[in-house]
Amino acid sequence: MARVTVLRTRIVEAAGALTGAEGWGAVTMGRLAAEVGVSRQTVYNEVGGKEALAEAMVLHELDRFLAAVDAEMSGQDDVVEAVRRAANAVLTMAADDPLLRAVLSSTHGAGTDLLPLLTTHSAALLDTAAAVIRGHLEPYDLALPAERLEVGLDMVVRLVLSHVMQPRQSPERTADDIAWVAGAVLRPT
Repeated sequence: MARVTVLRTRIVEAAGALTGAEGWGAVTMGRLAAEVGVSRQTVYNEVGGKEALAEAMVLHELDRFLAAVDAEMSGQDDVVEAVRRAANAVLTMAADDPLLRAVLSSTHGAGTDLLPLLTTHSAALLDTAAAVIRGHLEPYDLALPAERLEVGLDMVVRLVLSHVMQPRQSPERTADDIAWVAGAVLRPT
């Protein structure tokens, strides 16, 4: 895993802002260097090539979303309410996130290479999200065998990600629906 420095974070955030404003095609190492005030070689030294930058950008954005999940799930007495609150936070953030919109716009001819990081090459994203949520589910007495809990956890993460990518209704309504499904899976009768 790449080391995280203040400079690396600045570069990744600048790349995210530029991608959100102008698209991934507008991001060059030279432009990032000028934006951050360092040499192009320094940008390469900190983040590697453009593919590594893309992954770092998506994982940095994921950290922002997971901080919201962490905040919403912490201290909740009811697992279903915790899932509802976390899903609502993620879906609300996603609705207004310019970087996420830029990534998803590649399905409409924007020509980015970022979409696979959320779809076909999303293992790091799914694993990281599942680990955060798993940590919040541990205090609840869910009375599920470990393998069933993992299936339920995977289902919740993938369901939220699906609605992030293709929202159909308000974040609140979707979060209510996800909580209902999570309740059926995590608290079977």
